Amino acid sequence: MRRTLSIGITAIMLLLVLALPVTASDYTLGIFGNANEDETINMQDVTYTELIILEYRDKTELSDAKYDGKINMQDVTQIELVILGREKEITILDGNCEVITVEKPVERIIVEYLDNAELIRALGAKDRVVGVDFIIGKTEIQFPDLSKLPSLGAMGRPDYEAVLSLNPDLLLTFSGSTAEKKEKLPGVAVVFLGLYYPDLSNPDGSRFTDGVRKLGYILDARDEAEEYIDWRTGWIDDIKSKTEGLTEDEKPRVFIWSKPALPITKTYKTCSSVDTLTQMCNLAGGRSIAKDLPEFVQPVYQITVDPEWVIEQDPEYILVHTVRYTYGGGTMDTPSGYDVDDPAGVKELRDAIINCPELANVAAVETGDVCILSGNFRNDATGGFMGAAYMAKILHPGLFEDLNPEAIHQEYLTGYQGLDYDLNEHGVFLYLPIEIDCGIAGIPERYRE
Repeated sequence: MRRTLSIGITAIMLLLVLALPVTASDYTLGIFGNANEDETINMQDVTYTELIILEYRDKTELSDAKYDGKINMQDVTQIELVILGREKEITILDGNCEVITVEKPVERIIVEYLDNAELIRALGAKDRVVGVDFIIGKTEIQFPDLSKLPSLGAMGRPDYEAVLSLNPDLLLTFSGSTAEKKEKLPGVAVVFLGLYYPDLSNPDGSRFTDGVRKLGYILDARDEAEEYIDWRTGWIDDIKSKTEGLTEDEKPRVFIWSKPALPITKTYKTCSSVDTLTQMCNLAGGRSIAKDLPEFVQPVYQITVDPEWVIEQDPEYILVHTVRYTYGGGTMDTPSGYDVDDPAGVKELRDAIINCPELANVAAVETGDVCILSGNFRNDATGGFMGAAYMAKILHPGLFEDLNPEAIHQEYLTGYQGLDYDLNEHGVFLYLPIEIDCGIAGIPERYRE
């Protein structure tokens, strides 16, 4: 009897140990069924849930795999099905931490904006897309297949009848404002993945990485998601390893100028700490001149400033963010990105900034360190790290002597986007271009001045 009791206690202790995460982590995968709240769903979650049922463990937020308010053997079965990729539905916390249940398999998808469209391609699921927003429809070179699909216009103002006519299972939305879409699109899983929040200082724990991983579960493309996450975070860690030891004095002062238009007005916009552009600058070893503004730490993305303030701050670099198409449906005057080869438009914008009388004595203008960045770097599925690689080469050319951002960019296009696209021949992403071992990066080689 004593031996039997001892064996039983030993078995329970073993189960308790097996239910623990293999490694401690600050990150929790936001999928119901992740009972032990680590970064994945595996047999440890099965064991943990069984221990909850036996009252050896307390219920956790994500232990209700069926999301029915009860913890029982149905949850154990659901977790086992998720592990096998055979579940009929999966319940997640989206990028807003709202509960969403997605019915599976997902076979018909509508994508909004660059980040979702590129991520779908990176996970090998582009053949499931049945509709796109107007931006994807207009960028035929970047999206040769997806641009031919039905365009639903600006998804900031959706045509709900057109969306429903495509009978989608899933809508991947760019904006976190999802309440109206959920109401107007019954039977459609409206999912905001959180790609807008890359947190380049902590990519492993970011909503961006969590969103990529969740989409891997939703689309049964977990291996592809993990491969992409590892590739991306590897480059972020590489850049960070060179800049995290810089002192504040070693970080150049940077004015991040958001979407100026011609003619240049006297109302400028810069970016707050939460914006991807600021995070790109930080990772690249720069120091935003806006960091002491009260609005910098507020939950806003853009801050309005005037030329006098910029003059007082005297930035050493001016990095200008420009976009071709906006999520709201607008078209900007300065062409850049994959569907443009001639840098004449970005050159015109840079010349206008260089020749602004009020900025004539600013350090960046005097030295010519004014650079136009394509909006793709902020809004694509690289979560800002690609732009940070180019920025690092601009701000610290000596520190990043061996870094070739164009080679990373080309690897992304060829390996994760499946594009036959040569950056030596096509695309306007950076002006002035930067020197690399094999030529220039940022514009086609034939436009070298």
